[in-house]
Amino acid sequence: MSQTSFEIQNKSLRPYTVHYRDCENHRFESCFYACDAYEARLMAMEFNRYIHDHPNSIDLIRLEIA
Repeated sequence: MSQTSFEIQNKSLRPYTVHYRDCENHRFESCFYACDAYEARLMAMEFNRYIHDHPNSIDLIRLEIA
């Protein structure tokens, strides 16, 4: 097993909410479990077509604390 996969397995996933706005300024949010905010952004771009096409529409990525 490589060191990279070992590090990924040991990182705990945390809930992040990605807030974004559409072209009519309506606010939406998507939730993802990720290791950090950057990974949450990448996941949002992968799973949400609008964010993929308009990555600058993201206005907040928040770590949700229970």
